[in-house]
Amino acid sequence: MTHTPIASTSRLRSRLRDERGISVLLITGGMFAFIASTMLAIDLGMVMTARTQAQRAADAGALAGATALVYNSFTDHTPAGPAVTAAINTAKTNQVAGEEPSVTAEDVTFPLNPVTNQNDLVEVKVWRSSVRENPMSLFMAQVFGMDTANITATARATAAPAGAATCVLPVTIPDKWLEIQTPAWTPDDDFNIYATAGGKQNNGAPLPNPDVYIAPGNPGATGYNPDTDKGLRLVLKENNDNKVAPSMYNPWDIPGSVGGNDYEENISQCNPHLVNKGDKMIPENGNMQGPTAHGANDLIELDRDARWVDACKCVMYSKFRQSPRIRIMPLYDPVAYANDQKTGKAKPDLIVVNYLGVFVEAVVGGEIIGRVTPIIGKLQAGVPGAGSFAKAIMLVK
Repeated sequence: MTHTPIASTSRLRSRLRDERGISVLLITGGMFAFIASTMLAIDLGMVMTARTQAQRAADAGALAGATALVYNSFTDHTPAGPAVTAAINTAKTNQVAGEEPSVTAEDVTFPLNPVTNQNDLVEVKVWRSSVRENPMSLFMAQVFGMDTANITATARATAAPAGAATCVLPVTIPDKWLEIQTPAWTPDDDFNIYATAGGKQNNGAPLPNPDVYIAPGNPGATGYNPDTDKGLRLVLKENNDNKVAPSMYNPWDIPGSVGGNDYEENISQCNPHLVNKGDKMIPENGNMQGPTAHGANDLIELDRDARWVDACKCVMYSKFRQSPRIRIMPLYDPVAYANDQKTGKAKPDLIVVNYLGVFVEAVVGGEIIGRVTPIIGKLQAGVPGAGSFAKAIMLVK
C-alpha cells in the first residue's frame, strides 16, 4: 500500500491556491490594454486634429471663393473661373494631417441663398478619404483592422449685399439712374425729373420724359453694378448745389467731425464711424474744394506706386494687401434730392441709398479722378442690404 507524503500533498494544495501567476497575467493584460488605449488615444487625437485642419481648409477656401465673387466676377461659376480657382487653391494650401487635401471643381458649388435670393454663397468640401485615394493613415488602430480614417469637411461663405460701411469718404454723388432725356447714361449726364429754373429743379413742373431712378433691392434697379461698371472713370468736381450729376460731388460731415481739418483727414484716413443705408448726410458749409484736393493728395501719397490697370480692371503695384486708395463713397438718392430742390429747400437731403467703391487715381486741377471698383462693406444690424453695390464677406456654416 502506497501513501502520498503529507508534505507533497500540502505543496500541491498550496500551488492550487497560489494566485501569483494570475496576478502576472492580469498585470500583463492590463499593461497591454493601457498601451493599446494610449495608442488609440493618440490615433483619436490625430483624427480630431485632422478634422480641425480640414475644417480650417474648407473655411479658407469658401472665404477665398466669396472674395473672388466680389473682386473678380460675381457671375462666373465655371470650373476655370476665379471663384472656383481661388477656392481650390486656397483650400489646398492648408494641409490636413501633413498632406494636401483633395479639392476639385466639383467640390465648389454656389447654392442659392434663401435670405438674399441670389447665388452669393460659396460651398467648399475638402477630402482626406478613401473615395479620393488619400485617407489618413492610423497607427495602433491597425491592430484592430482599422488602417485608415476618412476626413471630410464642408464650409459655406457668403458675399452678401452690405447695408452699412465704415471708412467712407466725406463726399457723395448720386446713385446711377436710367437716362431718358439723353440716352444712354454717362457720368457727364444730369438727373432731371422737373423743369429747371436758375440751374435748379425748382420750377415744379414735371418733365414729360423724366429720368428714372429705381433704388437697390427693387425690380429693375438702376444703380451702379460692381461687375458691369468696374473700371468706369469718374471725374469729380465740387457741386454748386444745383446739378444732380455723377461728376458733381457734395461734401458732407461724418458724425463727430467738425471743420475743414477733420473733413480733410476723413479723406486721407479711415474714419471708423458706421454709415448705414438710409442715413442722412449733413452737407458741409462751402464747397470744400481745397480740403478735398489736399486730402486726396495725402491719400495718394500713402500708396503712391499703386496703379489702375485697364487690362485686369484692378489695382496693381500696391504695397498693401488692399490699397488704402480704394475707398467707399456713399451714394445719395437723386429723387429725394430733386424733390427737395423742387420745394426750394436750401440744402436738399443727402440720403444714403447705396455705396460705391472708388480707387482714387489722381488729383488734377482740383478735380478728383477715380475708378469704380468692387468694395467690402458690412451688414446693417446683421441683415443683408438688398441690391447693395458693396458686399459683406463672412462664413455662414
